[in-house]
Amino acid sequence: MKIVIGITGASGVIYADILLRALHTFNAQLSEVAVVFSESAKLVWKHEQKNKPELYTFRSFENSDLTAPTASGSAGYDAMVICPCSMGTLARVSHGISDTLITRSADVMLKERKKLILVVRETPYNLIHIKNMETLTQAGGIICAASPSFYSQPKTIEEACETVVFRILSLLGIHHTGYVWGSNT
Repeated sequence: MKIVIGITGASGVIYADILLRALHTFNAQLSEVAVVFSESAKLVWKHEQKNKPELYTFRSFENSDLTAPTASGSAGYDAMVICPCSMGTLARVSHGISDTLITRSADVMLKERKKLILVVRETPYNLIHIKNMETLTQAGGIICAASPSFYSQPKTIEEACETVVFRILSLLGIHHTGYVWGSNT
């Protein structure tokens, strides 16, 4: 599976950090991972994580590079996750505004009928946010709110965030070792 990870400037880059680690761990199930940071994401990452993002062996592209492979359906990417997804990015994607590599790659996923998952991290939602989520859902996208579950009784913030990342992996069809309701793990 070839996937694209877009990281935008919403608070919650911890989700992206954990997701990149998980994708590295389950790399055998993937043929390629491409990563794109918005400029705001770089600032938020520096503020929230205090470290540089680990890109492992993943390909990375500048958000301004509209010639990158992820900007074309012919490149054959299977899925995209925008994590975290700012409300501005959600608005642009839901209205077909492809002004950056992240938004163009998302547009490609929708036009090619491929899986597009937006991990929104905002609260509360206003009516515009909700209508944008509705529009994106009707277009075939998946809204996956960054809302941790507590069935697994997480002990740390990172463990709570992992519950969202495991949900993302499940939505992608990646077999993982995280908590599954009804299992003994």
